[in-house]
Amino acid sequence: MIPLSLAEIAALTGGRQHDITDPEARITGPVVIDSREAGPGALFAAFAGERADGHDFAAGAVASGAVAVLATRPVGAPAIVVDDVTRALGALARHVVGTLGTQVVALTGSSGKTSTKDLIAQLLERLGPTVWPPGSFNNEIGLPLTALRAEAETRHLVLEMGARGIGHIRYLGELTPPRIGVVLNVGTAHIGEFGGREQIAVAKGELVEVLPPAEEGGVAVLNADDPLVRAMKTRTSARVLLFGEALEADIRAENVRLTERGTPAFTLHTPTGCGDVTMRLYGEHHVSNALAAAAVAHQLGMPAGDIADALSAAGTLSRWRMEVTERADGVTVVNDAYNANPDSMRAALRALSAMGSARATGGEARGGRTWAVLGEMAELGDDALAEHDAIGRLAVRLNVSKLVAVGGREAAWLDMGAKNEGSWGEESVHVSDAEAAVDLLRGELRAGDVVLVKASRSIGLESVAHALLDEGVSNEGNEGGVATR
Repeated sequence: MIPLSLAEIAALTGGRQHDITDPEARITGPVVIDSREAGPGALFAAFAGERADGHDFAAGAVASGAVAVLATRPVGAPAIVVDDVTRALGALARHVVGTLGTQVVALTGSSGKTSTKDLIAQLLERLGPTVWPPGSFNNEIGLPLTALRAEAETRHLVLEMGARGIGHIRYLGELTPPRIGVVLNVGTAHIGEFGGREQIAVAKGELVEVLPPAEEGGVAVLNADDPLVRAMKTRTSARVLLFGEALEADIRAENVRLTERGTPAFTLHTPTGCGDVTMRLYGEHHVSNALAAAAVAHQLGMPAGDIADALSAAGTLSRWRMEVTERADGVTVVNDAYNANPDSMRAALRALSAMGSARATGGEARGGRTWAVLGEMAELGDDALAEHDAIGRLAVRLNVSKLVAVGGREAAWLDMGAKNEGSWGEESVHVSDAEAAVDLLRGELRAGDVVLVKASRSIGLESVAHALLDEGVSNEGNEGGVATR
């Protein structure tokens, strides 16, 4: 964060100083919400959560080096007391972004936001110092925390924007006004909260509405392959840049295919040239993510050949998102357990199928079996039964060798969908919890098998992946974005 005195922070947030002996003491470190991350020069923002109240850890944060605390009540340590810590963080972020004049790139979409954010960050780093969110910092707390990491030398600030209702993205966009806005897709994530894809499109499209007009440098980067996204061009005065496989796309992919390892390859076309891309990430769905990142890099002046090279070198920066690890015994574990919705679940299953096909050379005796260990997709409302049933059916259509549905009612629907689609014998099984899933897998996995683990974050299914990876460790190093243990 750019250095600010406690007096300046109080003025910007409308806060009151408590137990502060030196109002000119400056925040020179990061803003943190976990007292364990507080260090010299930091500002600790105290939030009252369901399980713990950050105010109770304020004194410890200051003892660790934090200059002061942003709080809603006095804490017995230097503090700036505000009515709402979230709003105060937003006010600070707005000031920092406005002061720096950094190029702000914001993106949203129903799926693929974090993977695309990681790709954009890796491309823009080649053009200059870039700040981006760790993980999915995409709400009214995470976005300001990311923006506050920007410093005087920061050239690009990449922000991810999520929404759980109408008005959320507009609020985030007004906090940190972007010059470039990217909309990836309109899917079914959180459809139970929005009430339909059309309402999701209304919410996602708020991003293009807050962009400056074309004559002031505003650019809306839209997915030409998604009709609901493409239609957003009528909602913005910014210049529109289309990406996708459609012929009218400005940034286009041709000759899309999967390599023998299950990673996508394609020819990138831009208005200034083209280049061949062979990605390190798994699954054909990453082509669209790569094109979105390429559009941003093109807009900021990167030549087509350099974009292609950067996309070919890019890996994943965020944990538990198609994290591919090969065990010493030849079993491959794909940990995609950070989150799940119907769109991302379908993409992950297709990637699993492609990876299994790539490993099946020589027949099943040499492995190549695919396992889908799936749990609940949350926040689907009245669509939950149909969506879980459809995913179970898709697993069968993709010839996934075995579906392991983990959990309660929703998992039972996954299993039921697979059985109704025609799975037989033990091809689909419903187990009660993660421990039961691990016990099943331990007894049946063999060299060459590929195991996908995926569910909504609240289910905690990453424990299955962790348990499987603890089975064996390899001495080989990492290659091609694949962790080898």
